[in-house]
This record gives sequence, structure tokens and C-alpha cells, in this order.
Amino acid sequence: MNYAVIVRILSWVLRTEGLLMLLPCLISLIFGEKQGAVYLILGVTAMAAGWLLSRRKITNAAIYQREGFVAVGLSWLVLSLYGALPFMITGEIPSYLDAIFEIVSGFTTTGSSILPDVEALSHTSLFWRSFSHWVGGMGVLVFILMLVPSNSGGTQMNLMKAESPGPDVSKFVPRVRNTAIVLYRIYLAMTLLQILCLSISGMNWFHNLCITFGTAGTGGFGILNTSCADYTPAQQWIITFFMIAFGVNFGFYYLFLTRDYTDAFHMEEVRAYLGIILCSGLAIAWQIRSRFFTLEEALRAAFFQVGSIMTTTGFSTVDFDLWPSFSKSILVMLMVVGACAGSTGGGIKVSRVVIIWKSIKFELSHLLHPHGVQKIRMDGKIIAGKVLDSMFIYVAAYFLIFGLSVLIVSLDNFSFTTNFTAVAATLNNIGPGLDAVGPARNYANYGILSKIVLIFDMLAGRLELLPILILFYPKTWCDRT
Repeated sequence: MNYAVIVRILSWVLRTEGLLMLLPCLISLIFGEKQGAVYLILGVTAMAAGWLLSRRKITNAAIYQREGFVAVGLSWLVLSLYGALPFMITGEIPSYLDAIFEIVSGFTTTGSSILPDVEALSHTSLFWRSFSHWVGGMGVLVFILMLVPSNSGGTQMNLMKAESPGPDVSKFVPRVRNTAIVLYRIYLAMTLLQILCLSISGMNWFHNLCITFGTAGTGGFGILNTSCADYTPAQQWIITFFMIAFGVNFGFYYLFLTRDYTDAFHMEEVRAYLGIILCSGLAIAWQIRSRFFTLEEALRAAFFQVGSIMTTTGFSTVDFDLWPSFSKSILVMLMVVGACAGSTGGGIKVSRVVIIWKSIKFELSHLLHPHGVQKIRMDGKIIAGKVLDSMFIYVAAYFLIFGLSVLIVSLDNFSFTTNFTAVAATLNNIGPGLDAVGPARNYANYGILSKIVLIFDMLAGRLELLPILILFYPKTWCDRT
């Protein structure tokens, strides 16, 4: 194990987090709030600690697969443990465990909250809470790779593989750093476009920034107790559009920008993703139409919640826990499916669902024609056996963690619906569940053990399980390869 290179990566994370903590200080100055001093001190301290850690010389800067996964797992732990300190020190979230829950929910773009009254927070902390979505949406190490010149060749791809969601990470351009720059250019451009659209709609600038951060990162932290219910119909439609847009595989946008329209529009995952949203939205709107005065209201509520749940954003405009069972069942299924690979969304990912569907068809066809030569393809390309094996291992681990988590949180004696959807909402980085953790309620009443399990689920779900699980595997820390 190359511990020196891992420490170097953690130093980057600390310095980056310290730098980002200076942004809430500007909000504090604008609103005249004293909490900014805490963020300033912690920001400077993090940058100083990161600088000291980086002073250690390393003889081998290569980042192999083991170091890549361990570094990503530890980076997100450090990011979360330090990022929770402002909430606790300012006294706005006195319990450190609750503060960790809140910031992990932010960085992992989950949006689950332990706060009964969000509006009681200062503007400074509300900004940090929402900005954590934007930072975590594309990934803090992808951000660092964009800034730091590569001195270890292609081995930095192991960091991107470990942090980026989806079964596979495609390199848009030959160098990893340039790939990170492409990703963040698309991410930033879409973020600025949403800010512009919401500004034209008349949304308050502070609300605009916080809602956009939550939408771009598919996080879902609202700054009002009613989430997005108090915004105008036009603003809700804008948020709906961008939630769905940020759930699309960013490879689609890259192909579109490079004018490779044929490949872009033939991406099976994107077509399946949009098809699921369309069918789910129409089905729910049909069932809940009698609850609204106009068809437009029913369509807006249905597509907002379908877009919010499937992209794992977690905003809400209505209490969908009051909807009929059929509609709620659709939403729970969308929780598991999630958004596209290579997007800022969570869940199992549409690409995996498509591959599983193709695998079932392949097996049935093989039973009928055992001597036929057939291959499973995605976007016209043959899916390698190694990719299929990795995917099925992921799915097996996913459901194992899901089941164990539901079992443990059940010790708090909430209803099965509450426990099941709480785990589904955190493991898939969605936010609200149903019943006692529905959109009108929160996770504050869970006990210490349950909160620790749900924190683990949020981190595991964001990092596609393996970078977190590998930290608990004893052989990881053995010096032998």
C-alpha cells in the first residue's frame, strides 16, 4: 500500500475543502451574520493542514487501483467529518452525529435531513448545506483532477473510476485531467443556464443559487420547510427540466457538443431513461388528476416528483406520501432504478437495468437456441464478460447491504414502510422516503445506530459501494500486493 500517495490526495482534499469554505464567508458578509467567522477559521485551518501534509515527499506518485479506491473512500470520510464541524461549532446543529448526517447527505447529494425547521438556519449555513450538493455532484476528486496537473500518467484514472458513478467511466479525451475539465465545463455551463432561467422567472438570488446547487448535484436540500412548493408554476417546471437534464449521462452532452448527433441519440440508456420518466409521469398524472383543479397542475406535480425521485434529487412540491398506492409504488421503484450512469444522479443506474433486461432476454433466447452464437450488446458494442460479472457483483452487494440496513434500522420500531424507504432513500441518495420519513417529515427520530447505518448507506450509495466496502476489508491494509 502506497500510504504516501494517499496522504498526498487527502492533503488535496483538505486544501480544496478549506478553499470552498471561504464562499459561505461571503454570504455571511452580505447578510451580516456572525457564523462566517467559524467558516473562515475552519477554512484557513483546513488549507494549512493540507499544506503541511503535502510537504512530505513521495518517491512513487503512481495511483494504482487499490490506492485509488482507498483514497476515494478516505477522502469522502475526511470531507464529511471536517465539513460537519461548522454546523456543530456554530450551534445550529449541536449534535456532531446529526451534523455529520446532514453534511454527508449534502456531499453525497442525498438530501435526507434531520432538521425539523430548515428555515431556522442562518443564510451562511444554508448556503454551505446546499453548496455541498454542487461539490459532491460531480465529485470532489474529479474537481481536484481538473486543477492539479498529472504527474503520474494514466494512473489518475483509478481515482476517477472509483469516484464517478456508473458501471464504466469513459475517457472523453486522452488525458484524465482534460476529461475532468470537460466534465466540469458541461456541469458549470448547465448550472449557469439554470441560474439564468430562474433569474428570468423572478426567483430571489439566494434561493436561486441554493436551489440550483441542489438541482445540479441532484441533491434536494430545500431552504424552505415546504421545499419547492412555494415557488411559482414556471419555476417548478424549470426545476423539473433541469433535474431531468442533470440525470442524463454527461457522455450524451459531450457527443452532442462534438456534433456526433447519431451516437448521442442512439444511446440506449438515455432513451430508456427518458422513456421511463415519460411513462411514469403520465401514469401518475392520470391517477392523481382528480386531486388538482387543472390537468396542468396534475402533470406538473407528477413530472416534478418523477423527475425528483428518479434523478435522486429529492425536492418536493406536494406530500406524495398522501398519493394512492399505485403512484407511490411507481416512485419507490424509481428510487431503486435511479438516473443514468455518468450523471450526478444516484440509484442502481438505468444502464444496469437495461443490461439486466438484455441479460434476461439473452438467457431466454439461449434456452431456445442453445447452439446459437449471441452476444449482449449496448449501443451496438459487445458487453465484455468482466463488465457483466462486475455488474452482478454490484447488484448482489447492493441488495445485501439494503437488507442488512433495513434489519438494523428496524430496531427503532418504525413501520416497515418507513424503514424500507429510509434505506432506499439513503442508499440511492434520494432524500425523502414515505411514512415517518416522507417529504413532510425528517430523519431526526432515528436512534444513533440507525443514523450511523444510514450515513454509511449514503456514502456507499454515492461511491457505488466498493470504495467504502474496501475500507472494511482487512487485506486492504496489508502491505503485500
